[in-house]
Amino acid sequence: MMNNLFSIFDPSTNILNIPFNWFSTLIGLLLIPISFWFIPNRHFIFWNFILCKLHNEFKTLLGINSHKGSTFIFISMFSFVLFNNFLGLFPYIFTSTSHLTMSLSISLPLWLSFMLYGWINNTQHMFAHMIPQGTPSILMPFMVMIETISNIIRPGTLAVRLTANMIAGHLLMTLLSGTGSSFPSYLIIILLIIQILLLTLESAVAIIQSYVISILSTLYSSEVN
Repeated sequence: MMNNLFSIFDPSTNILNIPFNWFSTLIGLLLIPISFWFIPNRHFIFWNFILCKLHNEFKTLLGINSHKGSTFIFISMFSFVLFNNFLGLFPYIFTSTSHLTMSLSISLPLWLSFMLYGWINNTQHMFAHMIPQGTPSILMPFMVMIETISNIIRPGTLAVRLTANMIAGHLLMTLLSGTGSSFPSYLIIILLIIQILLLTLESAVAIIQSYVISILSTLYSSEVN
């Protein structure tokens, strides 16, 4: 029995209170190598088509100064987040991306590596980026402060955006399913239709959020070159 509504996101299990639920994160990783042994089919070709489109888009955003192969970092992050978002829609599978532990583990190392690379290799560019062109001299200290705070909170905003969107849909579906037992029989069909529509919406959210976190990381990376 749930102690509270948010206990559905509890990462612990009833087996000696060991967090075995986090092993659900590895399920998506196990599916990737298996696909390379399959005879190319429509699903495999469609997935390669998506990755090629993402590669071209990330390459355009990174610009001509980007290193070769840098787009594969963001394609891998997109695939990893997408698999975990979709796996969380299945019953009794733990949604790892609904926790800040997972989302911060993705966004914080990337942001830190971008900042270290930018300040070490492109110091003048990073200083110039803090002050937009045409800023009056009296406003320069305030602009530096605002840009510094904006850069510092970026990994937090990426993590909170992903976590909040994944939690919101799951909570709404849990609330509606919990009230089903008190509904009369003729309203159960309406409740099922609503749940199916919410599941479709959550599937779209899973795709959109994985795309958003990867595209924003790409934009942050392009600013340090």
